[in-house]
Amino acid sequence: MNRWLIIKQLDKQLKEWQTVSRKYSRPRVGWVKALREALSMSAEQLAHRLQLKRGRIAQLENAEIHDAVTLRTLREVAEAMECEFVYAIVPKDKSTLESIIEARAEQIAKERVARVAHSMSLEAQAVEATVLKDQEKELAKSLLEHLNKKFWGEAIKKALDDHYAPGAQEEKKKKLIP
Repeated sequence: MNRWLIIKQLDKQLKEWQTVSRKYSRPRVGWVKALREALSMSAEQLAHRLQLKRGRIAQLENAEIHDAVTLRTLREVAEAMECEFVYAIVPKDKSTLESIIEARAEQIAKERVARVAHSMSLEAQAVEATVLKDQEKELAKSLLEHLNKKFWGEAIKKALDDHYAPGAQEEKKKKLIP
């Protein structure tokens, strides 16, 4: 399946989660305690359903508040309270996966073109800003077309260096010089 189609489908799903995430943050006492109390379930009753000691429920509720509880534990607690455990990882603010990827490609392209431009200026071959911007756009487009796991790692430098290998870099310099 086309990678960009998958990204767009995920973005559509995540948009709904972002709305929920913004609208409903975790209760101050945590979800476990808030739901347990709303269900009029005592800590002792929940402990019995989970086959734990009563004191373990207080530890668990405290661990949730401090982000120190496992997903498995939350799932088990939810089931013990006749609930369903649901979680998601969503892009920050109102961004999308697509916009995150595009911003990363633009950042990489800008950094790489800046390095080449600096090198060229040291060789008294400075290039106009508009030409550099065009090169940034071209490189960002290329990165997006060839999206892979290297995109997020330090290995991107090697991929870019290969793209601008000796000889290839000379060709690029020729393109950059008006």
